[in-house]
Amino acid sequence: MSQYKILIVEDEESLQKSISEFFSQEDFHCESANGFRSAMDRIEDTDFDCIILDINLPGGSGLQLLQNLRNLHKEDGVIIISARHSLDDKMAGFNFGADDYLTKPFHLSELNARVKALMRRKYPRGAHVFEIGGLKIEALSRTATYSDRPIMLTKNEFDLLSFLMINRNRVVSRQAMAEHLYGEEADHLPSLDFVYSQIKNLKRKLKEKGCDHLLQTVYGLGYKLSV
Repeated sequence: MSQYKILIVEDEESLQKSISEFFSQEDFHCESANGFRSAMDRIEDTDFDCIILDINLPGGSGLQLLQNLRNLHKEDGVIIISARHSLDDKMAGFNFGADDYLTKPFHLSELNARVKALMRRKYPRGAHVFEIGGLKIEALSRTATYSDRPIMLTKNEFDLLSFLMINRNRVVSRQAMAEHLYGEEADHLPSLDFVYSQIKNLKRKLKEKGCDHLLQTVYGLGYKLSV
């Protein structure tokens, strides 16, 4: 697992932007949706570590979206943000499967604390450590080692290595890597050459530690992390 992936479902543009900018600075990968349909499309296509969900949305209810999410048997964490203060609304949110409920207005620092508390429950100690063939990554500290020797990586290099580690022994396409790094913006990139460049640099750093054999090129398909 690399940085946590958050979906912000909020139609108030200024609030959506503020939340996205705040959590991006906290090293979360943020995606946004401003209505029921666009949020449903994102939820169906992608697994998120946390969904920050407003109840009142153009095109439908956030509670219905939450119910659809659970009907799909998806376990994304959900924190409802709402101007509704009544106990009935809060109970409805929890009954539909929300993990937390925060009433507006709120401080972003409080939302941050709620999200991180949810992440600690969702990923207990040790669940964020992955290893293959002596190569180890620790997601929370964002460190990589081979035979206990540190490997110095850039943010993108670490995120790609983490993505490959999660999908170890499976081929991962360049398009999937681009989407992991840039989300929906990947569709507007002129080419995927930057993925090749990032992988080339990553492989060089792995070679310096003697473990470049773990990162394999599957020609015409993508890349695979495998022993």
